[in-house]
Amino acid sequence: MSEQENTVSTQRESIKMIKIKRWYHDDCTIGRLTLDDFQCFTLELPDKKNQRNISCIPEGVYQFKPRVSSRNGEVLELVFVPNRTYIQVHAGNYATEDKLQGCILVGDSIKWLNDDGIPDVTNSKKTLKEILKRSAHIDLIELR
Repeated sequence: MSEQENTVSTQRESIKMIKIKRWYHDDCTIGRLTLDDFQCFTLELPDKKNQRNISCIPEGVYQFKPRVSSRNGEVLELVFVPNRTYIQVHAGNYATEDKLQGCILVGDSIKWLNDDGIPDVTNSKKTLKEILKRSAHIDLIELR
């Protein structure tokens, strides 16, 4: 690693942000969200090259802002996502296109709650509430 790359890497580690490590599957994308000592799971649509409403968003570092959505209530909304708008971290259980449209669900565990064969997240509202509380002074999220 060059000195410049090492400096950028060190700077990124010192900036406080939400981090999501993802695992890609044919039918969904599962992740582990970390914020200080708090961890939970994320659930997204599969990677279909950032196609609107049917794909998870690309890896990267994004700004976000808290917002109240008429559809999803309190959310964290990611801004400046390439070719996408209204990408939110919000409560929900199922990774279906009609419900997610490219957003990120959070929960405290991964289970199969219905018979569609796709993993689901549980206790989503409680998990989101904790993330909203802990992220009050943070405005970056890293997806990798």
